[in-house]
Amino acid sequence: MSNNILIFSMNRNTSVEKINDQMLESVCRLTDTVTNAEIRIRVKMPDLEISAIDGFFHHTYFEPVDNLQARLQHVVGTRVGAGMLKIIKGLIGSDDNLEQVVYMVEECCHGIILSLTRKVLLKAPDDEPGKVRFYSDMVQNSIRLYDRCAAFAKGGPLVRELEAAAEKTTGAPR
Repeated sequence: MSNNILIFSMNRNTSVEKINDQMLESVCRLTDTVTNAEIRIRVKMPDLEISAIDGFFHHTYFEPVDNLQARLQHVVGTRVGAGMLKIIKGLIGSDDNLEQVVYMVEECCHGIILSLTRKVLLKAPDDEPGKVRFYSDMVQNSIRLYDRCAAFAKGGPLVRELEAAAEKTTGAPR
């Protein structure tokens, strides 16, 4: 076995499970060389309101997060949607040792959103021009998707028409 101190591995995943017709559960797990963490949220349907949250965060080099469970409870009652990162930071905190916790809560929210849009995404045509048209129309019809993921990021090909239309209307880039 090597004594190389630069060995590092990371596994982070988010899964979403339908608990019943009114409830989804999203779990983000992170395991790396120095961290073992899990955040679990439950979201009421159809309003996407966070009804429960819990988790743990163990890091070899960070001090334990003071009152993690209490901090997480501040998120209960908020809705999954646009602007989640800012809301989560405001409710949980933005200290350095909370950065990963905030990220994991946001990942749980993104998991919920992706699970709800999966059926729509599967309807995309098979040809490349058809896919671009399909996804561009999707963003134009649901503006909250704009700049929410890499595919719909500012300046990307799937939002080009949307940005051009906004610039034409307002005279300023979106």
